[in-house]
Amino acid sequence: MIPERFAPVLRELAPLAERFRANGHRLYLVGGTVRDLLVADGKTDFDLDLTTDARPPEIKACLDGWADATWTQGEKFGTIGANKVNADTGETRPYEITTFRAEAYTDESRKPVVVFADEIDADLSRRDFTVNAMALELTGDGDAPELVDPFDGAVDLVQRILRTPLGPEVSFSDDPLRMLRAARFIARYQFEPVPGLTEACRLMASRLEIVSAERIRDELDKLIVVDHPAAGLWFLVDTGLADQFLPELPNMRLEHDPIHRHKDVLTHSIAVVENVRPLHEWDDIAAGDRAAFDFRLTRLAALFHDVGKPKTRGYQPGKGTTFHHHDAVGARITKKRMAALRYSNDDVRDVTELVALHLRFHTYSMGWSDSAVRRYVRDAGDLLQELNVLTRCDCTTRNAKKAARLSRRMDELEIRIGELAEAEELASLRPEMDGNAVIEHLGIDPGRVVGEAMKFLMEVRLEDGLVGDTEIRRRLDAWNAERS
Repeated sequence: MIPERFAPVLRELAPLAERFRANGHRLYLVGGTVRDLLVADGKTDFDLDLTTDARPPEIKACLDGWADATWTQGEKFGTIGANKVNADTGETRPYEITTFRAEAYTDESRKPVVVFADEIDADLSRRDFTVNAMALELTGDGDAPELVDPFDGAVDLVQRILRTPLGPEVSFSDDPLRMLRAARFIARYQFEPVPGLTEACRLMASRLEIVSAERIRDELDKLIVVDHPAAGLWFLVDTGLADQFLPELPNMRLEHDPIHRHKDVLTHSIAVVENVRPLHEWDDIAAGDRAAFDFRLTRLAALFHDVGKPKTRGYQPGKGTTFHHHDAVGARITKKRMAALRYSNDDVRDVTELVALHLRFHTYSMGWSDSAVRRYVRDAGDLLQELNVLTRCDCTTRNAKKAARLSRRMDELEIRIGELAEAEELASLRPEMDGNAVIEHLGIDPGRVVGEAMKFLMEVRLEDGLVGDTEIRRRLDAWNAERS
């Protein structure tokens, strides 16, 4: 019995299924789409992944005259893509149709080797987990499509069990990235891995060395943005997988953190990651343009923000354990690690900057003067929202009074930023005179002195705000006279 919630998807696919049937081929809805339809969590936007016994040239023949556009970049892997415009809504839907296949890595390869198969069960047996090894036959003889579930994935889905269709050693040898994917499924669906799967990850963690940094990066990004990633992050650490591509994570587990309620820095860092929520959940405290907030980058910054602590750990009598300059050291470590994972230059720059700035809020312990607010906004730049959220989330103390005090101070800062922004165009902080005006006013040539003058004018802007054209020129003259 196919649930009623499948009906819209089946209606949409019926014309395509008929084309494959007419050409003597079988077509199946497969993998994560079937899983998500069975979960019934309210999701309505599905990626439609299909598999077939047809080979790529035959797939293209079936799509001819139906698809509005096709693409063949994945043809050598058995995948043909298609776009189809919905006549009712006008929206374009992408489809991917792949020949039954089994893919595996050779001992040294960083890319999978694809072998086509002739039966759906062979294709499903090489999928990552049983909950993804289900298919819905769209070209069967009966009126209703048939669920193909040779590995009891539906049962595992109900019981929240994570297993591989074949032995985990086989599955992870076929594609070692599946070990990282296990962490994401554990976190996203609250699955409990069977003991054999966990043990296989421990034994085979080093196999990740044949997986490209780009694929590992993409999987880490998918994990970091699930609603509650903590269980997946702990799985990476406990199995030794993190040692292979993010060794800074388990290194933090060894450093006791006397400042927070957690037993170590890693526990605190994972708690901060969990604290970072989509900005729409901060309605009562977050200010500014919510649409510009980058949730993924802020989560990554939360993960990395204390990576400098192990290298900076010290001890001072009367103060206990210290981590002086762990923000600066952590920024350097973050930059190196993210570059190794092939993050974009923009991502590396932004996350590194957030790590470097994550203590900036606490340097203004005596209160927020106008000058302090301007400097904070200038240093944060386009990352102001992300830095404010990271600062709030970094508070994991069990001391309710301390937590409330920090929250109030953050509220006060955001109010001050809003007030100054209205009065001074704070988002575009710059000196009150530009370089050309300085050259004309002082009667000098372009060169080093102009740069020094601009630095002086920026200090005036930060300290005193907008002072007016007459006053800024008077101050520039005084600076120039003193310099001369």
